[in-house]
Amino acid sequence: MKNPRKILLTLIFTLSLSLLSACGQARTSEPGSSEDKKHIRFLYNFSTSSLDPHLGSSYVPLNAGITETLVKLDEEQLTVAPWLAQSWDSEDGQHWSIELRPDVTFQNGKPMTAEAVKASLDRALKESVAIKNALKIDTIEADGQKLSIKTVQPFPEFISELVHPNTSIIDVTETDFVNRPVGTGPFQLKSFSPGSKLELVRYDQYWDGASPLDTVDFMFNEDANARSLALQSGQVDIVYRPEVNGLEMLDQAKGIAVHSTATFRVHQMTMNLERSTMQDIDVRRAVDALINREEIVASILLGYGETAVGPFLPSLPFAPSYSSNSLESGKDAAVHYLSQAGYTLQNGSMQKEGQPLELTLLTYSARADLPLIAQVFQSDAKEIGIQVNIRQIDTPEEYMASNRDWDIATYSNLTAPRGDAGYYLNATYHPTGALNFSGTEDKALTALIDELNVTVDTEKRAELAEAAANYVRDQVYNAFVLHPATIVAYNEDKVMNWVTSKSEYYMITNKLDVNL
Repeated sequence: MKNPRKILLTLIFTLSLSLLSACGQARTSEPGSSEDKKHIRFLYNFSTSSLDPHLGSSYVPLNAGITETLVKLDEEQLTVAPWLAQSWDSEDGQHWSIELRPDVTFQNGKPMTAEAVKASLDRALKESVAIKNALKIDTIEADGQKLSIKTVQPFPEFISELVHPNTSIIDVTETDFVNRPVGTGPFQLKSFSPGSKLELVRYDQYWDGASPLDTVDFMFNEDANARSLALQSGQVDIVYRPEVNGLEMLDQAKGIAVHSTATFRVHQMTMNLERSTMQDIDVRRAVDALINREEIVASILLGYGETAVGPFLPSLPFAPSYSSNSLESGKDAAVHYLSQAGYTLQNGSMQKEGQPLELTLLTYSARADLPLIAQVFQSDAKEIGIQVNIRQIDTPEEYMASNRDWDIATYSNLTAPRGDAGYYLNATYHPTGALNFSGTEDKALTALIDELNVTVDTEKRAELAEAAANYVRDQVYNAFVLHPATIVAYNEDKVMNWVTSKSEYYMITNKLDVNL
Protein backbone atom coordinates (compact mmCIF):
# COMPACT_ATOMS: atom_id res chain seq x y z
CA MET A 1 0.00 0.00 0.00
CA LYS A 2 1.39 3.38 -0.93
CA ASN A 3 2.26 5.86 1.78
CA PRO A 4 -0.48 8.55 1.83
CA ARG A 5 1.92 11.11 3.35
CA LYS A 6 4.42 10.46 0.59
CA ILE A 7 1.76 10.86 -2.08
CA LEU A 8 0.56 14.09 -0.49
CA LEU A 9 4.10 15.48 -0.32
CA THR A 10 4.70 14.56 -3.92
CA LEU A 11 1.53 16.30 -5.05
CA ILE A 12 2.32 19.39 -3.00
CA PHE A 13 5.84 19.53 -4.34
CA THR A 14 4.79 18.97 -7.94
CA LEU A 15 2.19 21.73 -7.57
CA SER A 16 4.80 24.02 -6.03
CA LEU A 17 7.19 23.40 -8.90
CA SER A 18 4.41 24.02 -11.39
CA LEU A 19 3.74 27.36 -9.75
CA LEU A 20 7.44 28.16 -9.72
CA SER A 21 7.63 27.21 -13.37
CA ALA A 22 4.65 29.35 -14.18
CA CYS A 23 6.24 32.27 -12.34
CA GLY A 24 9.51 31.65 -14.17
CA GLN A 25 7.75 31.61 -17.53
CA ALA A 26 6.00 34.82 -16.64
CA ARG A 27 9.29 36.47 -15.74
CA THR A 28 10.98 35.50 -19.02
CA SER A 29 8.23 37.26 -20.94
CA GLU A 30 8.60 40.50 -19.02
CA PRO A 31 10.21 43.43 -20.82
CA GLY A 32 13.96 43.43 -20.35
CA SER A 33 14.21 39.72 -19.59
CA SER A 34 16.89 37.75 -21.41
CA GLU A 35 16.41 34.22 -22.64
CA ASP A 36 20.12 33.66 -23.06
CA LYS A 37 20.82 33.76 -19.33
CA LYS A 38 22.50 30.62 -18.07
CA HIS A 39 20.55 29.16 -15.19
CA ILE A 40 20.58 25.84 -13.29
CA ARG A 41 17.96 24.39 -10.96
CA PHE A 42 19.43 21.95 -8.45
CA LEU A 43 17.28 19.84 -6.10
CA TYR A 44 18.89 18.57 -2.92
CA ASN A 45 17.64 15.91 -0.49
CA PHE A 46 18.21 17.76 2.80
CA SER A 47 16.48 21.00 3.69
CA THR A 48 17.93 23.59 6.00
CA SER A 49 16.54 26.52 7.93
CA SER A 50 19.93 28.13 8.58
CA LEU A 51 22.86 29.05 6.36
CA ASP A 52 25.26 29.71 9.23
CA PRO A 53 28.32 27.91 7.84
CA HIS A 54 29.92 27.47 11.26
CA LEU A 55 27.00 25.55 12.72
CA GLY A 56 24.83 22.61 11.73
CA SER A 57 25.44 19.64 9.47
CA SER A 58 23.75 20.54 6.20
CA TYR A 59 26.88 22.24 4.80
CA VAL A 60 24.68 23.95 2.20
CA PRO A 61 26.74 27.20 2.03
CA LEU A 62 29.76 25.13 0.89
CA ASN A 63 27.65 22.81 -1.30
CA ALA A 64 26.10 25.81 -3.04
CA GLY A 65 29.38 27.56 -3.80
CA ILE A 66 28.82 30.46 -1.39
CA THR A 67 31.67 29.64 0.98
CA GLU A 68 35.06 27.96 0.75
CA THR A 69 37.55 26.53 3.20
CA LEU A 70 41.27 27.11 3.48
CA VAL A 71 42.02 23.67 2.04
CA LYS A 72 39.97 21.05 0.21
CA LEU A 73 40.13 17.32 -0.40
CA ASP A 74 41.72 15.96 -3.57
CA GLU A 75 39.29 13.09 -3.91
CA GLU A 76 41.39 11.08 -6.35
CA GLN A 77 44.66 11.24 -4.44
CA LEU A 78 43.06 11.35 -0.96
CA THR A 79 45.29 14.27 -0.08
CA VAL A 80 44.67 17.80 1.16
CA ALA A 81 44.89 20.40 -1.60
CA PRO A 82 45.26 24.21 -1.48
CA TRP A 83 42.12 26.33 -1.76
CA LEU A 84 41.95 29.71 -0.02
CA ALA A 85 45.34 28.86 1.49
CA GLN A 86 48.03 28.49 -1.15
CA SER A 87 50.62 26.86 1.11
CA TRP A 88 51.31 25.82 4.71
CA ASP A 89 54.18 24.56 6.79
CA SER A 90 55.07 23.35 10.27
CA GLU A 91 58.36 22.08 11.68
CA ASP A 92 56.97 20.55 14.86
CA GLY A 93 53.32 19.82 14.07
CA GLN A 94 52.21 22.43 16.61
CA HIS A 95 53.25 25.80 15.14
CA TRP A 96 51.73 26.36 11.71
CA SER A 97 52.40 29.01 9.09
CA ILE A 98 49.65 29.38 6.47
CA GLU A 99 50.03 31.60 3.40
CA LEU A 100 46.72 32.82 1.98
CA ARG A 101 46.03 33.57 -1.67
CA PRO A 102 46.57 37.30 -2.33
CA ASP A 103 43.75 37.82 -4.84
CA VAL A 104 40.66 36.65 -2.99
CA THR A 105 37.75 38.93 -2.13
CA PHE A 106 34.53 38.36 -0.25
CA GLN A 107 31.30 38.71 -2.19
CA ASN A 108 30.86 42.23 -0.75
CA GLY A 109 34.12 43.27 -2.42
CA LYS A 110 36.27 43.32 0.72
CA PRO A 111 39.70 41.63 0.50
CA MET A 112 40.23 38.32 2.26
CA THR A 113 43.11 39.22 4.55
CA ALA A 114 44.68 37.12 7.26
CA GLU A 115 42.92 39.33 9.80
CA ALA A 116 39.54 38.55 8.20
CA VAL A 117 40.31 34.81 8.14
CA LYS A 118 41.36 34.94 11.79
CA ALA A 119 38.06 36.62 12.68
CA SER A 120 36.14 33.92 10.83
CA LEU A 121 38.04 31.08 12.51
CA ASP A 122 37.65 32.80 15.91
CA ARG A 123 33.90 32.84 15.40
CA ALA A 124 33.81 29.17 14.35
CA LEU A 125 35.77 28.22 17.48
CA LYS A 126 33.45 30.30 19.65
CA GLU A 127 30.18 29.09 18.16
CA SER A 128 30.95 25.39 17.62
CA VAL A 129 32.24 23.15 20.40
CA ALA A 130 32.74 20.42 17.81
CA ILE A 131 35.06 22.62 15.74
CA LYS A 132 36.88 23.79 18.86
CA ASN A 133 37.51 20.17 19.83
CA ALA A 134 38.50 19.19 16.30
CA LEU A 135 40.93 22.05 15.55
CA LYS A 136 42.59 22.19 19.00
CA ILE A 137 43.72 25.78 18.31
CA ASP A 138 45.49 27.67 21.08
CA THR A 139 46.36 30.97 19.36
CA ILE A 140 45.99 32.62 15.95
CA GLU A 141 48.07 35.57 14.73
CA ALA A 142 47.46 37.47 11.50
CA ASP A 143 49.95 39.47 9.43
CA GLY A 144 49.10 40.54 5.90
CA GLN A 145 48.26 37.32 4.07
CA LYS A 146 49.99 35.08 6.63
CA LEU A 147 48.37 33.20 9.49
CA SER A 148 50.40 31.80 12.37
CA ILE A 149 48.48 29.17 14.32
CA LYS A 150 49.56 27.28 17.42
CA THR A 151 47.64 24.19 18.47
CA VAL A 152 47.32 23.17 22.13
CA GLN A 153 49.44 20.09 21.42
CA PRO A 154 51.43 18.65 18.51
CA PHE A 155 48.75 17.90 15.94
CA PRO A 156 50.28 16.78 12.64
CA GLU A 157 46.92 16.38 10.90
CA PHE A 158 45.75 19.88 11.83
CA ILE A 159 45.63 21.13 8.24
CA SER A 160 43.32 18.32 7.13
CA GLU A 161 40.78 19.40 9.78
CA LEU A 162 40.42 22.65 7.82
CA VAL A 163 38.66 20.68 5.06
CA HIS A 164 35.56 20.60 7.24
CA PRO A 165 32.69 22.80 5.94
CA ASN A 166 32.16 24.29 9.42
CA THR A 167 35.55 26.02 9.05
CA SER A 168 34.28 27.96 6.01
CA ILE A 169 35.68 31.46 5.75
CA ILE A 170 33.11 34.27 5.84
CA ASP A 171 33.22 38.01 6.40
CA VAL A 172 32.11 38.28 10.02
CA THR A 173 31.58 42.04 9.74
CA GLU A 174 28.39 40.99 7.93
CA THR A 175 26.19 39.89 10.80
CA ASP A 176 23.20 37.98 9.36
CA PHE A 177 24.92 34.59 9.38
CA VAL A 178 21.69 32.60 9.33
CA ASN A 179 20.11 34.20 6.27
CA ARG A 180 22.90 35.91 4.35
CA PRO A 181 26.46 34.64 4.91
CA VAL A 182 29.06 36.39 2.77
CA GLY A 183 31.80 34.07 1.59
CA THR A 184 34.45 33.92 -1.11
CA GLY A 185 32.86 31.34 -3.45
CA PRO A 186 31.74 31.71 -7.07
CA PHE A 187 28.10 32.41 -6.11
CA GLN A 188 26.62 34.97 -3.78
CA LEU A 189 23.28 34.67 -2.11
CA LYS A 190 20.40 36.66 -3.57
CA SER A 191 17.61 35.26 -1.40
CA PHE A 192 16.95 32.44 1.06
CA SER A 193 13.61 30.83 1.82
CA PRO A 194 14.29 28.55 4.83
CA GLY A 195 13.47 24.92 4.10
CA SER A 196 12.64 25.71 0.50
CA LYS A 197 15.17 27.44 -1.72
CA LEU A 198 18.30 29.55 -2.22
CA GLU A 199 18.62 31.92 -5.15
CA LEU A 200 22.24 32.41 -6.14
CA VAL A 201 23.88 34.83 -8.56
CA ARG A 202 27.35 34.71 -10.05
CA TYR A 203 30.10 36.57 -8.21
CA ASP A 204 31.96 38.25 -11.08
CA GLN A 205 35.15 38.89 -9.10
CA TYR A 206 35.62 35.26 -8.06
CA TRP A 207 39.34 34.62 -7.68
CA ASP A 208 39.37 31.32 -9.65
CA GLY A 209 37.46 32.67 -12.63
CA ALA A 210 33.82 33.71 -12.76
CA SER A 211 31.26 30.98 -13.39
CA PRO A 212 29.69 30.75 -16.86
CA LEU A 213 26.32 30.47 -15.08
CA ASP A 214 24.38 33.62 -14.32
CA THR A 215 22.13 32.18 -11.63
CA VAL A 216 21.41 28.99 -9.70
CA ASP A 217 18.33 27.86 -7.81
CA PHE A 218 19.39 25.49 -5.00
CA MET A 219 16.16 23.86 -3.83
CA PHE A 220 15.23 21.30 -1.20
CA ASN A 221 12.89 18.34 -1.10
CA GLU A 222 13.26 15.36 1.22
CA ASP A 223 10.96 13.10 -0.80
CA ALA A 224 13.05 10.98 -3.19
CA ASN A 225 10.10 10.21 -5.47
CA ALA A 226 9.26 13.89 -5.75
CA ARG A 227 12.85 14.66 -6.71
CA SER A 228 12.73 12.08 -9.51
CA LEU A 229 9.40 13.41 -10.77
CA ALA A 230 10.75 16.94 -10.78
CA LEU A 231 13.61 15.91 -13.08
CA GLN A 232 11.37 13.87 -15.37
CA SER A 233 8.94 16.75 -15.76
CA GLY A 234 11.75 19.18 -16.56
CA GLN A 235 11.11 21.33 -13.51
CA VAL A 236 14.71 20.93 -12.32
CA ASP A 237 18.00 20.15 -14.05
CA ILE A 238 19.89 18.14 -11.43
CA VAL A 239 18.56 15.98 -8.58
CA TYR A 240 20.66 14.64 -5.74
CA ARG A 241 19.81 11.08 -4.68
CA PRO A 242 16.75 10.34 -6.81
CA GLU A 243 14.55 7.44 -5.78
CA VAL A 244 16.44 4.17 -6.28
CA ASN A 245 13.36 2.29 -7.46
CA GLY A 246 12.96 4.74 -10.31
CA LEU A 247 16.57 4.77 -11.47
CA GLU A 248 16.09 2.29 -14.31
CA MET A 249 13.30 4.41 -15.73
CA LEU A 250 15.38 7.58 -15.35
CA ASP A 251 18.39 5.93 -16.96
CA GLN A 252 16.32 4.87 -19.96
CA ALA A 253 14.65 8.26 -20.34
CA LYS A 254 15.87 10.34 -23.24
CA GLY A 255 18.09 13.21 -22.17
CA ILE A 256 18.62 12.09 -18.57
CA ALA A 257 21.97 10.85 -17.25
CA VAL A 258 22.37 8.90 -14.03
CA HIS A 259 25.70 8.91 -12.21
CA SER A 260 26.63 6.85 -9.20
CA THR A 261 29.89 6.77 -7.32
CA ALA A 262 31.24 5.11 -4.22
CA THR A 263 31.64 7.64 -1.46
CA PHE A 264 33.17 7.81 2.00
CA ARG A 265 29.82 7.12 3.65
CA VAL A 266 28.44 4.30 5.78
CA HIS A 267 24.89 3.55 6.90
CA GLN A 268 25.04 2.28 10.45
CA MET A 269 22.95 1.30 13.45
CA THR A 270 24.05 3.61 16.22
CA MET A 271 23.82 1.97 19.64
CA ASN A 272 22.82 4.11 22.61
CA LEU A 273 25.23 2.90 25.29
CA GLU A 274 23.43 4.92 27.94
CA ARG A 275 20.51 2.47 27.79
CA SER A 276 20.96 -0.45 30.16
CA THR A 277 19.88 -2.99 27.56
CA MET A 278 22.45 -1.79 25.05
CA GLN A 279 25.25 -1.81 27.61
CA ASP A 280 25.30 -5.61 27.26
CA ILE A 281 27.73 -6.45 24.45
CA ASP A 282 25.81 -9.63 23.62
CA VAL A 283 22.65 -7.61 22.95
CA ARG A 284 24.70 -5.39 20.65
CA ARG A 285 26.10 -8.51 18.95
CA ALA A 286 22.56 -9.79 18.50
CA VAL A 287 21.50 -6.51 16.87
CA ASP A 288 24.49 -6.73 14.54
CA ALA A 289 23.76 -10.37 13.70
CA LEU A 290 20.15 -9.57 12.80
CA ILE A 291 21.11 -7.13 10.05
CA ASN A 292 20.73 -8.91 6.73
CA ARG A 293 23.18 -6.77 4.80
CA GLU A 294 23.09 -8.66 1.51
CA GLU A 295 19.30 -8.52 1.39
CA ILE A 296 19.27 -4.81 2.20
CA VAL A 297 21.81 -3.92 -0.51
CA ALA A 298 19.97 -6.05 -3.06
CA SER A 299 16.36 -5.19 -2.25
CA ILE A 300 16.56 -1.62 -0.97
CA LEU A 301 19.56 -0.17 -2.81
CA LEU A 302 19.12 -2.43 -5.86
CA GLY A 303 22.85 -2.99 -5.81
CA TYR A 304 23.84 0.72 -5.57
CA GLY A 305 26.14 0.11 -2.65
CA GLU A 306 28.12 -2.59 -0.90
CA THR A 307 27.79 -4.37 2.42
CA ALA A 308 29.79 -2.94 5.31
CA VAL A 309 31.82 -4.72 7.93
CA GLY A 310 33.33 -1.59 9.43
CA PRO A 311 33.09 2.16 8.95
CA PHE A 312 35.60 2.51 6.11
CA LEU A 313 35.31 1.40 2.50
CA PRO A 314 37.59 -1.65 1.99
CA SER A 315 39.43 0.21 -0.78
CA LEU A 316 40.72 2.86 1.64
CA PRO A 317 44.31 2.30 2.77
CA PHE A 318 43.43 2.36 6.48
CA ALA A 319 40.45 -0.04 6.27
CA PRO A 320 40.97 -3.18 8.39
CA SER A 321 40.62 -6.64 6.90
CA TYR A 322 38.50 -7.88 9.85
CA SER A 323 39.79 -11.33 8.98
CA SER A 324 40.03 -12.61 12.54
CA ASN A 325 37.30 -10.71 14.33
CA SER A 326 34.22 -11.23 12.22
CA LEU A 327 31.02 -11.58 14.17
CA GLU A 328 28.57 -14.36 13.46
CA SER A 329 25.47 -13.29 11.60
CA GLY A 330 21.93 -14.52 11.06
CA LYS A 331 18.92 -15.14 13.29
CA ASP A 332 20.42 -18.25 14.91
CA ALA A 333 23.51 -16.25 15.86
CA ALA A 334 21.31 -13.47 17.25
CA VAL A 335 19.39 -15.95 19.40
CA HIS A 336 22.71 -17.41 20.59
CA TYR A 337 24.04 -13.98 21.62
CA LEU A 338 20.78 -13.16 23.40
CA SER A 339 20.92 -16.45 25.30
CA GLN A 340 24.39 -15.45 26.48
CA ALA A 341 22.85 -12.18 27.66
CA GLY A 342 20.27 -14.13 29.68
CA TYR A 343 17.29 -13.93 27.34
CA THR A 344 14.98 -16.85 26.55
CA LEU A 345 12.09 -17.17 24.14
CA GLN A 346 8.78 -17.45 26.01
CA ASN A 347 5.40 -17.41 24.28
CA GLY A 348 6.96 -15.84 21.22
CA SER A 349 8.67 -13.09 23.17
CA MET A 350 12.36 -12.79 23.97
CA GLN A 351 12.45 -12.17 27.72
CA LYS A 352 14.85 -11.72 30.59
CA GLU A 353 13.68 -11.85 34.22
CA GLY A 354 10.09 -11.60 32.98
CA GLN A 355 10.73 -8.46 30.95
CA PRO A 356 10.34 -8.58 27.15
CA LEU A 357 13.13 -7.27 24.96
CA GLU A 358 11.71 -4.12 23.42
CA LEU A 359 13.82 -1.66 21.44
CA THR A 360 13.11 1.87 20.22
CA LEU A 361 14.62 2.45 16.78
CA LEU A 362 15.01 5.98 15.38
CA THR A 363 15.03 6.73 11.68
CA TYR A 364 14.47 9.70 9.37
CA SER A 365 13.14 10.19 5.86
CA ALA A 366 15.71 12.54 4.35
CA ARG A 367 17.65 9.43 3.38
CA ALA A 368 14.92 7.34 1.82
CA ASP A 369 16.66 4.01 2.35
CA LEU A 370 17.04 4.35 6.12
CA PRO A 371 13.34 3.95 7.03
CA LEU A 372 13.25 0.88 4.78
CA ILE A 373 16.29 -0.58 6.53
CA ALA A 374 14.52 0.05 9.84
CA GLN A 375 11.45 -1.84 8.61
CA VAL A 376 13.50 -4.83 7.45
CA PHE A 377 15.27 -4.94 10.81
CA GLN A 378 11.96 -4.66 12.66
CA SER A 379 10.54 -7.58 10.69
CA ASP A 380 13.58 -9.80 11.24
CA ALA A 381 13.70 -8.97 14.95
CA LYS A 382 10.03 -9.87 15.34
CA GLU A 383 10.77 -13.37 14.05
CA ILE A 384 12.96 -14.07 17.07
CA GLY A 385 10.67 -12.39 19.58
CA ILE A 386 12.09 -8.86 19.77
CA GLN A 387 9.62 -5.97 19.70
CA VAL A 388 11.11 -3.04 17.74
CA ASN A 389 9.25 0.26 17.86
CA ILE A 390 10.20 2.55 14.98
CA ARG A 391 10.11 6.27 15.67
CA GLN A 392 10.43 8.78 12.85
CA ILE A 393 12.42 11.94 13.61
CA ASP A 394 13.27 15.02 11.54
CA THR A 395 16.83 16.04 12.36
CA PRO A 396 18.81 13.06 13.69
CA GLU A 397 21.81 15.03 14.98
CA GLU A 398 19.66 17.36 17.04
CA TYR A 399 17.42 14.61 18.36
CA MET A 400 20.14 12.13 19.30
CA ALA A 401 22.26 14.82 20.94
CA SER A 402 19.47 16.02 23.21
CA ASN A 403 17.33 12.91 23.80
CA ARG A 404 18.37 9.56 25.24
CA ASP A 405 14.99 7.79 25.03
CA TRP A 406 16.05 5.46 22.21
CA ASP A 407 18.08 2.27 21.90
CA ILE A 408 19.29 2.17 18.33
CA ALA A 409 19.15 4.55 15.38
CA THR A 410 19.68 4.29 11.67
CA TYR A 411 22.24 6.94 10.79
CA SER A 412 24.38 7.80 7.80
CA ASN A 413 27.86 9.07 8.37
CA LEU A 414 30.73 10.35 6.23
CA THR A 415 33.67 8.37 7.57
CA ALA A 416 36.61 9.73 5.58
CA PRO A 417 35.66 13.11 4.09
CA ARG A 418 39.27 14.32 4.41
CA GLY A 419 40.84 11.08 3.16
CA ASP A 420 41.87 10.03 6.61
CA ALA A 421 40.39 7.96 9.45
CA GLY A 422 40.97 10.62 12.10
CA TYR A 423 37.84 12.68 11.43
CA TYR A 424 35.39 9.81 11.88
CA LEU A 425 37.13 8.22 14.86
CA ASN A 426 37.43 11.54 16.70
CA ALA A 427 33.91 12.70 15.89
CA THR A 428 32.18 9.39 16.61
CA TYR A 429 34.09 7.68 19.43
CA HIS A 430 36.14 10.27 21.27
CA PRO A 431 34.36 11.55 24.41
CA THR A 432 34.56 15.10 22.98
CA GLY A 433 33.36 14.05 19.54
CA ALA A 434 30.55 16.02 17.93
CA LEU A 435 28.90 12.86 16.54
CA ASN A 436 29.39 10.61 19.56
CA PHE A 437 25.67 9.88 19.78
CA SER A 438 26.25 6.38 21.18
CA GLY A 439 27.87 7.94 24.25
CA THR A 440 31.07 5.92 23.83
CA GLU A 441 33.61 6.63 26.55
CA ASP A 442 36.22 3.90 26.47
CA LYS A 443 39.71 4.66 27.80
CA ALA A 444 41.45 2.12 25.58
CA LEU A 445 39.75 3.43 22.45
CA THR A 446 40.32 7.06 23.44
CA ALA A 447 44.03 6.31 23.92
CA LEU A 448 44.24 4.85 20.40
CA ILE A 449 42.55 7.93 18.93
CA ASP A 450 44.74 10.32 20.93
CA GLU A 451 47.86 8.51 19.68
CA LEU A 452 46.54 8.72 16.13
CA ASN A 453 46.08 12.48 16.55
CA VAL A 454 49.79 13.06 17.27
CA THR A 455 51.19 10.54 14.78
CA VAL A 456 52.69 11.78 11.50
CA ASP A 457 53.98 8.63 9.82
CA THR A 458 51.40 7.45 7.28
CA GLU A 459 51.96 3.73 7.85
CA LYS A 460 51.78 4.14 11.62
CA ARG A 461 48.57 6.17 11.25
CA ALA A 462 47.08 3.40 9.14
CA GLU A 463 48.01 0.84 11.80
CA LEU A 464 46.40 2.93 14.55
CA ALA A 465 43.29 3.58 12.47
CA GLU A 466 42.98 -0.12 11.75
CA ALA A 467 43.41 -0.97 15.41
CA ALA A 468 40.74 1.56 16.42
CA ALA A 469 38.30 0.36 13.76
CA ASN A 470 38.84 -3.24 14.81
CA TYR A 471 38.29 -2.28 18.44
CA VAL A 472 35.03 -0.55 17.59
CA ARG A 473 33.99 -3.60 15.63
CA ASP A 474 34.86 -6.01 18.44
CA GLN A 475 32.95 -3.94 20.99
CA VAL A 476 30.05 -3.44 18.56
CA TYR A 477 29.72 0.19 19.57
CA ASN A 478 27.89 0.62 16.28
CA ALA A 479 26.71 -1.91 13.70
CA PHE A 480 27.76 -1.10 10.16
CA VAL A 481 25.21 -1.90 7.48
CA LEU A 482 26.36 -0.77 4.05
CA HIS A 483 28.29 1.77 2.03
CA PRO A 484 25.74 3.48 -0.26
CA ALA A 485 26.68 4.91 -3.60
CA THR A 486 25.88 8.55 -4.14
CA ILE A 487 23.51 8.86 -7.07
CA VAL A 488 22.82 11.98 -9.09
CA ALA A 489 20.57 12.34 -12.13
CA TYR A 490 20.53 15.32 -14.46
CA ASN A 491 19.44 16.69 -17.81
CA GLU A 492 22.38 15.65 -19.97
CA ASP A 493 21.22 17.79 -22.88
CA LYS A 494 21.57 20.88 -20.74
CA VAL A 495 24.01 20.32 -17.87
CA MET A 496 27.74 20.41 -18.52
CA ASN A 497 30.70 19.60 -16.28
CA TRP A 498 28.76 18.11 -13.38
CA VAL A 499 31.04 16.14 -11.02
CA THR A 500 29.62 13.84 -8.33
CA SER A 501 31.79 14.55 -5.30
CA LYS A 502 32.86 11.54 -3.26
CA SER A 503 33.08 13.66 -0.15
CA GLU A 504 29.63 15.16 -0.91
CA TYR A 505 31.04 18.60 -0.08
CA TYR A 506 31.52 20.18 -3.51
CA MET A 507 28.43 20.54 -5.75
CA ILE A 508 27.87 23.97 -7.32
CA THR A 509 31.25 25.05 -8.68
CA ASN A 510 32.56 27.68 -11.09
CA LYS A 511 33.11 24.92 -13.67
CA LEU A 512 29.43 23.92 -13.87
CA ASP A 513 27.83 25.09 -17.12
CA VAL A 514 24.76 24.63 -19.32
CA ASN A 515 23.99 24.38 -23.01
CA LEU A 516 21.63 27.12 -24.09
